[in-house]
Amino acid sequence: MNLSTTGNTSPSSALPAYGWDGSWESAFAPYAAEGLLPGRVLRVDRGQCDVVTADGTVVRADTAFVTPHDPLRVICTGDWAVLEPVGGDPRYVRTYLPRRTAFVRSASSKRSEGQILAANVDTAIIAVSLAGELDLGRVERFLALAWESGAVPVVVLTKADLVPDPTGLSYLVEDVAAVAPGAEVLSVSSHTGDGMDVLRAVVAGGTSVLLGVSGAGKSTLANALAGADTMEVHAIRDVDGKGRHTTTTRNLLPLPGGGVLIDTPGLRGVGMWDATVGVNQVFAEIEELAADCRFHDCAHGREPGCAVLAAVESGALPERRLESFRKLLRENQRIVAKTDARVRAELRREYRVRGAIGKAAMEAKRGRQGR
Repeated sequence: MNLSTTGNTSPSSALPAYGWDGSWESAFAPYAAEGLLPGRVLRVDRGQCDVVTADGTVVRADTAFVTPHDPLRVICTGDWAVLEPVGGDPRYVRTYLPRRTAFVRSASSKRSEGQILAANVDTAIIAVSLAGELDLGRVERFLALAWESGAVPVVVLTKADLVPDPTGLSYLVEDVAAVAPGAEVLSVSSHTGDGMDVLRAVVAGGTSVLLGVSGAGKSTLANALAGADTMEVHAIRDVDGKGRHTTTTRNLLPLPGGGVLIDTPGLRGVGMWDATVGVNQVFAEIEELAADCRFHDCAHGREPGCAVLAAVESGALPERRLESFRKLLRENQRIVAKTDARVRAELRREYRVRGAIGKAAMEAKRGRQGR
């Protein structure tokens, strides 16, 4: 079936299997009137992208019109592209439809730039390997960015077959669940198939993105979900237990049970990017405790009447949890301050106030000592 020149999609169109719905069709209507065509971006690489169109074919298109200077506005895997009709050589993506969600991190560079990893995602699958020691701080970091993106995060503990003791495995799941309020935590094994049916049900019917560090088992997991050896798999290095970058580009894969999956390269760095809401979501219990602090702007440092510090002292709130919360907030503030003049000014005022308070306290202490 060939797409009509009006750009409309018929009931037999291949696009609904990739997430196309009535809302997308309405958003595309002005472009359809111009004779342009819709398609979903499967992969972006070196100035070109692969796009699946309504007749089920995958076309190669030039991205020159959708590579602005702002790295957050470049076309990305998962975007809904507005394509020129057949006949252009090369064929161009003219624009893309407004995104519903976007997973963004701070770029792995010294520049103050964000990097978009996936667009229009419903579920963010955070793969965490059980082959090594759990890094709960890293899990919290991924969760903050996932919540901020607008997607619903699911933490998947991979390689569960390496933890043969069911009780020990349940404790690991509980440890992760304790730092992931509101997110489902699953343990799976691509090798034995344990837990895979539950994960397949989670990803069916929507768009999911698979995230994690190198060696987390993402490509093996992607193959298991796709039902084929779509992604190449490399073994973990024996020297340091780290993985190699099996996936080098972000690829959108259709799933046999419905829905699509975006596989991403292993991430060495997961920097915050304007994720205040996401951080507060991850540390929801601290936000609840903060409501009972004496001061509404309590920084949970040394302020009297701090309910958060009281919870730490009583053992109700782990100190590691508070330190992680502070660390992510500080990092997020720094990255926002680099790109937002208003935030920079507020931080400078805050630093001046803190400095004045510290100076006054020191002078008062010297006064007492001199008596």
